[in-house]
Amino acid sequence: MAACVSDTSRILSCRDGHAASQLKLISIIVIFITSVVGISSPVLLSRYFQGKPAYDKTTLLIKCFAAGVILSTSLVHVLPDAFSALSDCRVSSHHPWKDYPFSGLVTMVGALTALLVDLTATSHMESQPGGGHSGGHHGQYEVVPMGGKEELGGKSSNSSKLAMDVESVAGGAESNSGRVSEETLVRLKQRLVSQVLEIGIIFHSVIIGVTLGMSQNQCTIKPLVAALAFHQIFEGMGLGGCIAQAGFKLGTTAYMCFMFAVTTPMGIVLGMILFSVTGYDDSNPNALILEGLLGSLSSGVLIYMALVDLIALDFFHNKMMSSDSWLRKISFIALVLGSISMSILALWA
Repeated sequence: MAACVSDTSRILSCRDGHAASQLKLISIIVIFITSVVGISSPVLLSRYFQGKPAYDKTTLLIKCFAAGVILSTSLVHVLPDAFSALSDCRVSSHHPWKDYPFSGLVTMVGALTALLVDLTATSHMESQPGGGHSGGHHGQYEVVPMGGKEELGGKSSNSSKLAMDVESVAGGAESNSGRVSEETLVRLKQRLVSQVLEIGIIFHSVIIGVTLGMSQNQCTIKPLVAALAFHQIFEGMGLGGCIAQAGFKLGTTAYMCFMFAVTTPMGIVLGMILFSVTGYDDSNPNALILEGLLGSLSSGVLIYMALVDLIALDFFHNKMMSSDSWLRKISFIALVLGSISMSILALWA
């Protein structure tokens, strides 16, 4: 294993506590503003376009772009950072970190945990009255065979016609009930996806904020703040697109947007407090271990959510996709653009 080698003179010139503190205060304001812009844009646009002909297709394209952003976030940003933290020679040179690839293990645990939450919540929703798949009940309503007009008198004919009309209305009501129930189940599923997705993103945002808050290296903080501003815009657009499609009430939507916007700034403040109390900074082995484990866990959650609850759900189970090949192609392009836009930011953060 290679020994730890560092450029001591460069590190000492970059480590300026006062300058780093000023940069952190600026970063709190900048990251909060960009987070608000990123997450509120798709939410406000969806409310403006709701009810218009292109609303459903536009929302779907935003969600596909969001899926690409989240997939790239997990694989290009979060997982490599977690792996790098646990592979640092100050960590990997000690037992048990040198004996086992913990980043991959914890990522798998995160994905399985997200699956367990998904299965549990879906099972709970389907067990609720009217929450299950009710399409199978439509077949029990059958039209009663009617005799010919010549076999029935005027009064009998009218009674039979009325009976058939009532039965048709009953069948239609049951069909509508089943359709509403199915739509309700889909909407609940979308809300679950948004909430679990936000939890995974919040984990990631807290890690970024704490890492930035504990850092005393101004040479690292300067480019990181600029990159995080764009990072929060794209990630906010991804989460905001999912929140918009889920159709939460105004209060819930505002709360979720607010939590996303303040999580990274709160992480920065927490990191500054931790540094002032403990003296730990981003180069401390314990801080690296915590960053690696939490990053791996959130990466697993985000990978599962992107592939299963966003990409697979839309590309293989969406009626608009299956009936419109042109929409399917545009959606794939949106997915790729989302992935590319977030991947490019990995050059700086």
